[in-house]
Amino acid sequence: MIYPSNFETKIGFDAVRRELERYCVSALGAANVPRLRFSTRRDEVMRWLEQTNEFLSIVQAKREFPLSYYFDLRVVLKEVATPGTFLSAERLFDLQRLLVTVSQVVRFFTPDGENGTPYPRLSELTSGLQAFPELSNAIGHVLDKAGNIKDTASPQLRDLRASITHVTSSINGTLRRIIAKGKQDGILEADVQPSLRDGRLVVPVSAMNKRKLHGIVHDESASGKTVFIEPDAIVEANNRIREIEAEIAREIIRILTEVTDQIRPHLDELTGVLETLGQLDFIRAKALFAQDVGAQMCHVDRKPVVEWYTALHPALLLSLRAQGKEVVPLNITLNRKDRILVISGPNAGGKSVCLKTVGIVQYMMQCGLLPTLRDNSHMGIFRDIFIDIGDQQSIENDLSTYSSHLQNMKLFLSKGGNETLILIDEMGSGTEPHIGGAIAQSILEQLNEHQVMGVVTTHYQNLKQFAEDTDGVVNGAMLYDRQHMQPLFQLSVGYPGSSFAIEIARKTGLPREVIDKASEIVGSDYINMDKYLLDIVRDRRYWENKRQDVRAKEKRLDQLIADYDERLEGIRAEHRQIIHDARNEAEEILRTSNAQIERTIKEIRAQQAEKERTKELRRQLDEFKKRLAAEEPEAPERLKELTPKDKPRRKQAKKAAKPVSPKERPLQAGDNVVIKGTNTVGSLISIDEKYALVAFGNIKTRIEANQVERTMRKEKTPKAESLGRSTTDEIRTRQLNFKPDIDVRGMRADEALQAITYFIDDAIQFSAQRVRILHGTGTGALKVAIRQYLSTVSGVKSYRDEHVQFGGAGITVVDLE
Repeated sequence: MIYPSNFETKIGFDAVRRELERYCVSALGAANVPRLRFSTRRDEVMRWLEQTNEFLSIVQAKREFPLSYYFDLRVVLKEVATPGTFLSAERLFDLQRLLVTVSQVVRFFTPDGENGTPYPRLSELTSGLQAFPELSNAIGHVLDKAGNIKDTASPQLRDLRASITHVTSSINGTLRRIIAKGKQDGILEADVQPSLRDGRLVVPVSAMNKRKLHGIVHDESASGKTVFIEPDAIVEANNRIREIEAEIAREIIRILTEVTDQIRPHLDELTGVLETLGQLDFIRAKALFAQDVGAQMCHVDRKPVVEWYTALHPALLLSLRAQGKEVVPLNITLNRKDRILVISGPNAGGKSVCLKTVGIVQYMMQCGLLPTLRDNSHMGIFRDIFIDIGDQQSIENDLSTYSSHLQNMKLFLSKGGNETLILIDEMGSGTEPHIGGAIAQSILEQLNEHQVMGVVTTHYQNLKQFAEDTDGVVNGAMLYDRQHMQPLFQLSVGYPGSSFAIEIARKTGLPREVIDKASEIVGSDYINMDKYLLDIVRDRRYWENKRQDVRAKEKRLDQLIADYDERLEGIRAEHRQIIHDARNEAEEILRTSNAQIERTIKEIRAQQAEKERTKELRRQLDEFKKRLAAEEPEAPERLKELTPKDKPRRKQAKKAAKPVSPKERPLQAGDNVVIKGTNTVGSLISIDEKYALVAFGNIKTRIEANQVERTMRKEKTPKAESLGRSTTDEIRTRQLNFKPDIDVRGMRADEALQAITYFIDDAIQFSAQRVRILHGTGTGALKVAIRQYLSTVSGVKSYRDEHVQFGGAGITVVDLE
């Protein structure tokens, strides 16, 4: 139930109807605007809302929807229901074009592929649409593309039009001869041309010569100087044309009647098609209106609930937008715990607008219009919406303003229930304040017991106190800027508002003595009550903000703890992996040591235990052991921090790792060497402080001196052919596996430079044009070391930071020659 009868006018919904009618493209759609109605059935409301939301998605996607030729033929079709009547050629043409639009609409909503239609509600609406191709063909047989009757509509029509063409041609020939002779005789002007008068061809003749041309006078000019004469020679021919035209008209009527007879059995279906097109036009209008006011689909519950975010009054939005102003949105929540909101605050502070906003947004939703609020809002279905706002005094019914309010309250109390939404403006006003406030409090208490939901505005202190002390009722305040003395139009729920009567009176310019006298009458305590109330509100808001800050920080702290736990778990996993790798490396070292020992024993036996040679082999074995000790890797710094109890063992390992044989001779030409990190044995050709020249079979390479080390293994000397083939195969394999990117993050500078040296050598050898080195940002030391090395390589053309979108300063892009 909606109360009162002018409910829509009171909340401003009549402006919404006008906007909807403006968005309709046809009378068919506009006819649905007055039919827009309030519904309490959730399934019906949801169908309306989903249809509108689907069309809104079509509009937002800018899809071309068929909108042409929505002709309103309902009256025309009703008129030809009687046999013997017929549709005019113009109406047939309208019907033909309308059926083309129908076929386009059907194709638009036809599912494409296996995914089905993205518009299920609209497809359901148009599922019964028929394009009637047989009717389109029948109309197309008699009408051309311009809507005119074709000559081929029937054989008789074709013959009649051919006859009239022949007769007209004969008349034109006769007229030309008459005009030529008249010009020759001086009867007619030199530039005279035939004219039409009353459907008959005539010759314009000057009044002074009208007796010289025999025929029938049909008309004369306004000045009387020219008369229009139909010559006797063409009278019979003109009469024949009239006869043929009459026969053509009868034939056209026969053709139109015949086509209409084919249409008549389908009049009911065609009327349904018109109705569906009108609904589509109306739904489109609702979607365009929703787009204009920012309305959205929200959650719709079966039970009454109000949990709205940034709700707006659509009519107010459009009005203020035209003035270049903005609407302050409304956030409001009503539920079974807080059912009735009592809003107080200054006059012109937005209390009535807030109340109307609640009314119109709820009414829009239950009428099938998308509500003007956020899509995360929750709305419910109300059975009744009652409103009491404005002056309803009636001289005819002998009702004063207050009496009309009481009549409304009587209905609210008798009809209101737990599915009723009430909206009461200035509750209790219109009579003596004390008794008015008492009656208003009693009514509010009864409404609360009836479990109704609603919004009430007031200035009465007793209602504010009642809301503070009563379960189910909650205070709300319209905020006011005391510094600038202007309303903020913002609703704050949880505490009452102040009327700011003294401040507003002072702002309006009332004499100071009047304001001082008023303050004296009511007393300072009453005047200060608003100030105390504002202090309470300010303090409450302060602690609310503090609580929100604490919650935000707790949430941030929980997130940080979770992040650190995740990172710690990752470090532990990395720790386990490092230990696993270290064990594998230790096993490899052990295997290498055993192999070295076995080779030493084998050589001793092969040399038959020569004393000097045995000593030399033992010395080399001792050097090998020392070198293994010196190369023991350290644990990463992160693991050092995580495992402080391992520090003593690391210190012992470092002491053991220090070289104890300073007498180890330096590398010299002829030594067997390997490049650190590889197993291939080469022969050292020459060495200086920076670089060493090493031969690996037939291949010579120049490398930094600190990257080679002596080895006890001997260089293999296979046949040249075998060596070349194996080298070629190795190079081909490396080229196939070569990638233009290298990641050295986490490596020490010397490890990274060694890896990059091999990487750049391969890139130059394989003719790569550009490579990328991923080193990260960090402290920048690794990046500096890498670029210092790159500046010494002759094959490097240039290097730079990667584009910021692809890594920026954490990646160096190297262009090669």
